[in-house]
Amino acid sequence: MLRPIREKQVELEMVSIDQLVPEDHIVRKIDEKIDFNFIYDRVKPFYCEDNGRPPIDPVMLFKMMLVGYFFGIRSERQLEKEIQTNVAYRWFLGLNLTDKVPHHSTISFNRHKRFNDTTVFQDIFDDIVLLAAENGMVGGRVLFTDSTHLKANANKHKFVKEKVQVETQEYIEELDKAVEEDRKAHGKKPLRKKEKEVEEKEVKVSTTDKDSGYMYREGKPEGFFYLDHRTTDMKYNIITDVYVTPGNVHDSRPYLSRLDRQRERFGFEVEAVGLDAGYLTVPICHGLEKRNIMGVIAHRRFTPKKGLFPKWKFTYDKKTDSYTCPNGSTLTYSTTNREGYRQYHSDPSKCRVCPFLSKCTSSRNHKKVMTRHVWEESKEKVRENRLSPEGKLLYKKRKETIERSFADAKQLHGLRYCRLRSVKGASEQALMTAIAQNIKKIANHLTRG
Repeated sequence: MLRPIREKQVELEMVSIDQLVPEDHIVRKIDEKIDFNFIYDRVKPFYCEDNGRPPIDPVMLFKMMLVGYFFGIRSERQLEKEIQTNVAYRWFLGLNLTDKVPHHSTISFNRHKRFNDTTVFQDIFDDIVLLAAENGMVGGRVLFTDSTHLKANANKHKFVKEKVQVETQEYIEELDKAVEEDRKAHGKKPLRKKEKEVEEKEVKVSTTDKDSGYMYREGKPEGFFYLDHRTTDMKYNIITDVYVTPGNVHDSRPYLSRLDRQRERFGFEVEAVGLDAGYLTVPICHGLEKRNIMGVIAHRRFTPKKGLFPKWKFTYDKKTDSYTCPNGSTLTYSTTNREGYRQYHSDPSKCRVCPFLSKCTSSRNHKKVMTRHVWEESKEKVRENRLSPEGKLLYKKRKETIERSFADAKQLHGLRYCRLRSVKGASEQALMTAIAQNIKKIANHLTRG
């Protein structure tokens, strides 16, 4: 009979930990190409230089967290156990075979105490993006943005209903000015200044995670979620921005402000952006035109009332500022309301005898009313961009960039569910996941030469 294998396992061998790590392991590539010493400068204000017990090396601490995000280890307790038994992880952290692994509570303490209410995770994310740019991996000319839902650590059946204030849109002042100018150009009196009323709406608030938002969308799961708004660069699909909101916030709300942040922080000269249909709003189209950026946004279908003509059946004439109906009658300008929509009315006497009346309007006074936003031209320009050869080619890149980035984050790095509660916790997870994805891309790219 052969000797049992277990007898060999108690034999003493002279071996170094470096010999036990495969040459093609991802941690070797990361350690060779990424210098993590910049973390010292980022965390220096949160440590005392001449008082207290000697802390665990902050670079080792962040590397421990990154190991969890690199390999999709969701629990900090499990992360400690994995580092104890995995030689590659020990080598990456600078631990010998017999060194004690830092306790998992150290990570929790730093997150809840030392790094609470700081921008350290955002700063480290920005540094990695700048590192990718230094190595020619970020173009900053074409960006893709989208959002994905993250399941909050909260039961959807445990909630209370509360009334909350509706946030004022950032573009309201600019829109009010545009409405005033439009009414003046049409010979209309200025609208009376309306006192700002605090709008309220009733929402479901989780009793477990109050920061999460109750999401209900067609084709999406229902419950308490967060939204990870992410932007990637077309060149090497490097993630250039991450921003987390509650699940009941519309995709378009934070978009323009986050776009401006990237332009200012990284010096991007953005020429074009590719967006999903959720971003097809008049304010975003107007904002992109103001910034001289080509917007390519997916088409959103608006279904009219059953049996009635769709809006595209009515032709707009810019010279006469009027609409023409399918029967050839003209709808003339009437007024511009506070929401920024011009109203065009038909002649009821003509509509009453029109053969298409039943397909045109169901109003009792037989008057057809068409609306057109004061910034509608910006939206039409975006529609032309989408139908152009450049726009079609650009939009096809979405599935290879932003969609692929989300798929990797959820499948390989555990971003499908929130490990932590509150917006701060969800933001930390989203940022650390994006940092891990970017670091892997940089290391693989530089290793290939």
